[in-house]
Amino acid sequence: MDVTVKFLGGAGSVTGSKYLIDLGEFEFLVDCGLFQGPRDLRERNWDKFPMPVDEMEAIVITHAHLDHIGYLPRLVKQGFRGPIYCTEPSAELAKILLMDSGKLQEEEAEYAKKKGYSRHDDPQPLYTMEDAEAVFPLLVPQPFETPFQIHPNITVTYYYAGHILGAAITKINIKGDQQEKKLVFSGDLGRFHDPVLYPPTLIPRADILWIESTYGDRISPPTKPEDELQKAILDVFDRDGLVIIPSFAVGRTQLIMYYLFQLMQKGKIPKVPIFLDSPMAINATKIYLDYAKDHQLSAVLEEQDQHPFNHSQLHYFQKQEQSKSLNEYRGRAIIISASGMATGGRVLHHLFHHLPQEKNGVIFVGYQAEGTRGRRLIEGEPNVRIYGLEVPVKAKIYQIDGLSAHADQSELMEWVDGFCEKPKKTFIIHGEGKGAEVLAQKLHEEYGWNTVIPHYLESFVLFEGI
Repeated sequence: MDVTVKFLGGAGSVTGSKYLIDLGEFEFLVDCGLFQGPRDLRERNWDKFPMPVDEMEAIVITHAHLDHIGYLPRLVKQGFRGPIYCTEPSAELAKILLMDSGKLQEEEAEYAKKKGYSRHDDPQPLYTMEDAEAVFPLLVPQPFETPFQIHPNITVTYYYAGHILGAAITKINIKGDQQEKKLVFSGDLGRFHDPVLYPPTLIPRADILWIESTYGDRISPPTKPEDELQKAILDVFDRDGLVIIPSFAVGRTQLIMYYLFQLMQKGKIPKVPIFLDSPMAINATKIYLDYAKDHQLSAVLEEQDQHPFNHSQLHYFQKQEQSKSLNEYRGRAIIISASGMATGGRVLHHLFHHLPQEKNGVIFVGYQAEGTRGRRLIEGEPNVRIYGLEVPVKAKIYQIDGLSAHADQSELMEWVDGFCEKPKKTFIIHGEGKGAEVLAQKLHEEYGWNTVIPHYLESFVLFEGI
C-alpha cells in the first residue's frame, strides 16, 4: 500500500489548511479551512475542488478556527457526505463559527450587490447559513486521548494542543500489510504557560510530521500581559473613564475575562461592572463551562458564583437593546465586545459613542491587520470612519502584547524537543515565507531533521508498499 499527501492549503500561507491523505482505497482530508486575507488567496475558495468530493471518505479536524474548518459548508454543498471527526469542544465551537461565517458570506454578497462592486451581476455568497447548518449532522465528536477508528486500518488520537478550546495535536496510525506508520499533525500549537488551556502535549515519535510555523521566526516579548492590562485600566480609571476592549469571541475573550477576574480578586484593579457584549463570545464561554475537563479552570469553576465566567461584576448582554443602553454609560466600567480588529460587530457602536471622550480608553488585545480600523487606531489616526461618519479619536488607545494564542519560535522548538527520534520527513506548514524558512532551517541545523516547505497543490509520496 502506498500513501501520499496533496497540499490543498496551509502551504505557503497561514490559512486554508487542507491536507489530502490518499491510501489508494481510502482518501481523507485533515482540516478543511477557508482561505483568508489577500484577494488572490480568497479567490481559491471559489476554485473547483481538485478531486471528486464524493470519492473522499472522511475529514479529520484539528480545531475550530475558520482557517481550519471554514470550507466545510462549501464542501458539503458540493456533495460531501462522510463523517467529520473533531474533538467534543470543537464540534460545539464549529457550529457557532460556521453559522457566523455563513451570515457574513450572505452579508458580503448583499453588500457587493448593493454597491455594485462585484464582477458579477448577481453576486452570490460562498455559502449561506443554511449551508453551514448542513455540516452539523456530519460532525462526529471525539474525546481527547482516546483512539478511534476512521477505517479498519486507520486509528486517530487527539491530544491537547493549547491554542483554543478543543484544539488538538492529531496522531494518525496507519496499519499497512508490512508495517505500521505514524502521521502527526501539530495543528496550531498554543502557549506553554497559558493560564486557561493545557500546554501542548509532547509527542515522542512520528514517521511523518506536519508542524505549523505561524511564528517560526518570532520570539514573543517577555512581558506579563496581566500587568500591562492592569496598567492600562488604572490609567483610564484615574480619568474616571470607561474601558472598551475589542476582542475575538473565541479564546481571547475568555482569557481576558480570566485576567480581569484575577486582577479584581487580588485588588489590583477596582471592582467595576464588566459587560460582555457579544452573543458569539457568550455562547463560546458557555462551551468552556460545558467542557471544564478540557481546560485548566475546572477547579476554579467549582466556586459557585465566584469564578471568571460567573461573578457579581460580570454582566452578559445578549440583546441589542441591552447593548445600546451602554451608549450613554458614564463612569468606570469595562466593555468587552467583538470584533477584535474593530472591523464590525457591536463594538463599533461603543467606539462611535465613546471614542470622542478623552477620559475613555480602548485596549486592543490582539494583532491588528493592515487596513483594519483597529490598525488605524493604534497608529494614532485622529479620526476613524464608523457608520459612514468621521469620528474624532479623543480616547486613549492601548495595545497589550503577549496574548497571542500561537506558540512562538522558542515554544515550537520546546515542543519539537519532546520527540525521542527524528521523523523521516517534517513538513513546515501554516506559515508565510520567512516564518516557514527560518523554522525549517533551525530544525535542520539543531536537530538534523529533513524539513520540507511544500507548495500549494504539491504532492508527495509518504510511504511505498507499507
